[in-house]
This record gives sequence, structure tokens and C-alpha cells, in this order.
Amino acid sequence: VVLPENETFTTQAAANYLGMSRQFLVNLLESGDLPFHKVGSHRRIAFKDLLSYEKQRDSNRRKSLDALFDRIDEEGKYDGSHKGE
Repeated sequence: VVLPENETFTTQAAANYLGMSRQFLVNLLESGDLPFHKVGSHRRIAFKDLLSYEKQRDSNRRKSLDALFDRIDEEGKYDGSHKGE
């Protein structure tokens, strides 16, 4: 499915897209970590902002996992001989 970047999502739809609870998403919105606007009393999130947040979140996850692997490897606790078992 191709969506225009200016398409807006409800909080529930945005949470579903990002794979998180609606309340966690609302907390992100209220803390300023993810931009939104209101239509009446309802929050709306632009698809382009969801994509940007998702890209940054995934990049941060990758960096954290890489750092964790490096630490495990430096401590000699990684044994790559079990790959494929």
C-alpha cells in the first residue's frame, strides 16, 4: 500500500503501524517525541512523521544491539561456533 506522506493517522492506527500500544504512542506525542496536530479533540499524526520516527527508532535499536554485541564479544562471551544449529 502506498500512502501520501501528508496522510494522517489516528492514534490507534499510528500505534498499530508502529507496533506499540496506543497509550505508549500518546505518551510519545505528549512528550514531544513525535509531532501531531489536533482535529477537534482528536490527535492526528502525519505519515511522514511516523516514517521519520520509525527510521530513527530502528537506527537507535541497531546501534544499541551493535554496542551490546561488541561488549559481549570484547568480554569473550560470544561463541560463534553454534551458528546454524
